[in-house]
Amino acid sequence: MDSKIFKTLEYQKILNKLSHYAQTATGQQTALRLQPSDDLEHIKKMLKGTDEAYAADRLKGVPSFNGVVDITPAVKRARIGGTLNPQELLGIRTTVQAARRIQVYVASLHEENPVETLLFWSEQLSEQRSLENSIKGCIDENAEVLDSASTELSQIRRELRSGEVRIREKLDSMIRSSTVSKMLQDQLITIRGDRFVIPVKAEYRSYFGGIVHDQSGSGATLFIEPESIVAMNNKLRETRLREEREIEVILQKLTALVAEQADMLLYDVDILGNLDFIFAKARLAREMKATLPLMNDRGYLKLKKGRHPLIPLEQVVPIDVELGNSYTSIIVTGPNTGGKTVTLKTIGLLSLMAMSGLFVPVEDESQLCVFDAIYADIGDEQSIEQNLSTFSSHMTNIISILKNMTPKSLVLLDEVGAGTDPAEGSALAVSILEHMHAMGCRMVATTHYSELKAYAYERKGIINASMEFDVATLSPTYRLLVGVPGRSNAFAIAERLGLSNRILDYARGEVTEEDQRVEHMIASLEQNRLTAEQEREKAEQLRREMEALRSRHQTELDKLESQRDRMLEKAEDEARVLVDKARSEAEKIISDLRKLAQEEGASVKEHKLIAARKELDEAEPKQRKKNTVKRAATRTRSIMAGDEVTVHSLNKKGHVVELSGSKEAVVQLGIMKMKVSLDDLELLQPAQTPAPRVQKPVTGVKRTRDDNVRNELDLRGANVEEALIEVDRFMDEAFLANLGQVHIIHGKGTGVLRTGIQEYLRKHKHVKSYRIGNYNEGGTGVTVAELE
Repeated sequence: MDSKIFKTLEYQKILNKLSHYAQTATGQQTALRLQPSDDLEHIKKMLKGTDEAYAADRLKGVPSFNGVVDITPAVKRARIGGTLNPQELLGIRTTVQAARRIQVYVASLHEENPVETLLFWSEQLSEQRSLENSIKGCIDENAEVLDSASTELSQIRRELRSGEVRIREKLDSMIRSSTVSKMLQDQLITIRGDRFVIPVKAEYRSYFGGIVHDQSGSGATLFIEPESIVAMNNKLRETRLREEREIEVILQKLTALVAEQADMLLYDVDILGNLDFIFAKARLAREMKATLPLMNDRGYLKLKKGRHPLIPLEQVVPIDVELGNSYTSIIVTGPNTGGKTVTLKTIGLLSLMAMSGLFVPVEDESQLCVFDAIYADIGDEQSIEQNLSTFSSHMTNIISILKNMTPKSLVLLDEVGAGTDPAEGSALAVSILEHMHAMGCRMVATTHYSELKAYAYERKGIINASMEFDVATLSPTYRLLVGVPGRSNAFAIAERLGLSNRILDYARGEVTEEDQRVEHMIASLEQNRLTAEQEREKAEQLRREMEALRSRHQTELDKLESQRDRMLEKAEDEARVLVDKARSEAEKIISDLRKLAQEEGASVKEHKLIAARKELDEAEPKQRKKNTVKRAATRTRSIMAGDEVTVHSLNKKGHVVELSGSKEAVVQLGIMKMKVSLDDLELLQPAQTPAPRVQKPVTGVKRTRDDNVRNELDLRGANVEEALIEVDRFMDEAFLANLGQVHIIHGKGTGVLRTGIQEYLRKHKHVKSYRIGNYNEGGTGVTVAELE
């Protein structure tokens, strides 16, 4: 693209603003060298990177590139054998550190919000931890070589400090002497040329001997190195030379490490500069309140509230422009200083910015096109040196445009055909515009010629537009009105300024009937436009009110639904707490009953069982009564002694030993007998014969063999707590059935279930012994228990 267009549209000013947001020298150079692209896919990739950086800036802020310096000259010098100084090595270290910090930032950002473009660049940064540590171990933050850089340097610097202390002590004792102190201008020790000296009055020069290194401006003071410390200063000088040689060796070693990684370091500098440049684009977009444009290559351009980026936000007037769909050319008319030229520059500059991967100051859903070139003839480019008139200058530019333009070009023409005879100028303008329009390019042209209004009105694919002018205030509004040609407004302005009606009437009579008809048509169109705009504003106001009403209703609905959800959640939580409490208390009561049974064997004190039963009844949820009534209603007959029943509160099966009154029964549950409410019992198997009435609770149970009782229990898949409850019930049944041996299948697994069961069997009073099953019995997955 011709660089001349950049100057015409002030594109370089945008790049200058962009470079100010870059934090590194490489990023600034990249910004200043930015050029528009005509490759749609490449532009989309650039815009994607800008979009990701814009989102990152909004979420986490722009990362700091502090520490990144332009190490390119230093690295190149290291590569050809030069020795780097401490400051250059420190710059390499801080740049490597910053690269790692940027990598961490982008990786963290990508986890929260995918940023593929930024991640692609950051992952190409090399890992230079070894080089960084080597430099860090030798160079401090002030670019000074550390004592610890080498053993030899550490020893040399100890000698230096020791030598300086001895010299100072020697001089200090000298200047404190009463004899010497009166010969000194000041009682202090100073340095001249790396050698320690004292300020001596000129008249006492011969007393000290030694070497004079300097004198004051007046000559009254001589800075003398006394003869007694000359040898000490010489030795100190030799030590400093050794220090310099050792530092040189250290710097050469570090430079060699840099040279080994030279290519990677140079590439890292470019990557960091590119990342800095991408984030600079994001910061520029935020400053301009710009948005991501939609890009296409089919010649379609649509700006919604487009703003010129170089005009302050509080002053700029947005424009709406659509080009390339129903029409490919726009003819803009209107008075001078009405904003026609700014409109041309806005269209051209926003196109250049979008093609450079920059956000543009437009509203969302705006579209911009990829042009192969943008051409412009804007402003008075009269050349005195070339002795060209205004018209000649414009024609030279237009001829160049006609030679180079293609159907995929954007052409911007300001005051086409101006600078010559109006009749010839308008005819030439029509001819030029017709040729460009026939070529198929996208074109926006401004003019004062009324003939071009009629041309645009009659020609398909070309539309009139104008810059709005407020006759009441005699000032432009800078608004672009597409579809309405501009009026001259000369008579209206003259009338408001006080020109007599007789002169105005005479002037109107000189205007041809056709011109008057055109003016009346334009006035009618303008009135219709104003009316339509007022109606649109009313409709827009109504829409906003309806939106506000709908939003308020939606808010109220959401509030009611939220309150309903909270109430339901609260009710569920209360019910859950109630159930958990009842379950916890029931488990405690069952546990207490088991302890009673183990402590007192088959004989349990009646008053203890009654008290425990009372606690269980109190812990039972209130809803249980309804279910109990239903169960009682479904019984086929009353419960009798000898019936097999289920005790719902304990979830256990047992046999009715006797009835105790009309509401309770004594139930045998394993080795225990207890009184249970008849409402808590469910009949399972009626007795075959009436059971004899038992006079008193017995303390023992006769062991008889029951063929229906199993001699094995399968607990695979159960947890320890559930398994122990089943084992307890199973052992009671086996003991009552007079079984001598039982098998408990717990599986192999992790061994937790087997350990819990065997620990329980070890304490059970009816278990004589237990062992792991034999090979044919299931091995370690089975425990065999021998009963007494």
